[in-house]
Amino acid sequence: MKRRNFIKNTAASGMALTGLTAMTAAASTETVSSNSAKFKLKYAPGLGTFRENAGPDPIDNIKFIADQGFTAVFDNGLMGRTPEMQEKIGNELARLGMDLGPFIVYADHGKKYMVTNDTEVKELLKAKTTEALEVQKRTGAKTGLITPGLYDERMDWDYQTINVVENMRICCDIAGKTGLGLVLEPLNHQVNHPGLFLTKMPQAKLICVAVNHPSCKIVDDLYHQQITEGNLIMNIDLCWDYIGAFHIGDNPGRKEPTTGEINYKNIFKHIYDKGYDGTLCCEHGKSKQGKEGEMALIKAYRQVDSFDV
Repeated sequence: MKRRNFIKNTAASGMALTGLTAMTAAASTETVSSNSAKFKLKYAPGLGTFRENAGPDPIDNIKFIADQGFTAVFDNGLMGRTPEMQEKIGNELARLGMDLGPFIVYADHGKKYMVTNDTEVKELLKAKTTEALEVQKRTGAKTGLITPGLYDERMDWDYQTINVVENMRICCDIAGKTGLGLVLEPLNHQVNHPGLFLTKMPQAKLICVAVNHPSCKIVDDLYHQQITEGNLIMNIDLCWDYIGAFHIGDNPGRKEPTTGEINYKNIFKHIYDKGYDGTLCCEHGKSKQGKEGEMALIKAYRQVDSFDV
């Protein structure tokens, strides 16, 4: 082979090799981006969301969730776990620098309780809130969740509102001792929870204003509110000072974002631009089963989190 042709061929081979290396590096970067790059907002999968990939252990789930780029988790059943497991969860979250979304302090969708003026109910709420402070101490949680239960068909609505305000004030006086926030959750009455007292954002804000305590906040469940009243961004703005957390779920179906009618990319951009630094709990199911469904859920969050692209 002539020297001139050898040099030419060698240069071409080098260029091809450089191109292949660049493509490999790009593919590697793309893989890292899709799995470990941190999300812009603190979307918080539940500790059972990735059971197929991570197994049943809560600590393994936290590690898997962190490896996928999430910076928060939530666990509705946190108060039902042993003190030892609560401490393990808190320690692992602290080690990874992750946040914990609201845990349920008390929620019984089949009973009338906060709408009443019963002494028994007040004592129950005091006991539950006091217990929640111990959970907070072990886990580092910042927020607990309360729902007022069913309304009473035989009592004037305004009297029920007064009772909810007074009962919530009792809970907040206890929670406020350690700075624990308590979020009220409005739930839809059309699909999931008929007969509940608290269903809308303006109603929740009214209660918070009346309670007049820094611990009294709202969890804006975007799935429920899409069903009940819509105007999601407008209601976010009008209730902004009282929103302590968000719940996520698309409608219809209550599955991951991109599976229904809610434009989550726009909503998340709006929340991000307002400077929100709290959790957004992924309180929904999966549109597909198995490991494939779990990875599809992560992909959906990557899609809606790309609101600045």
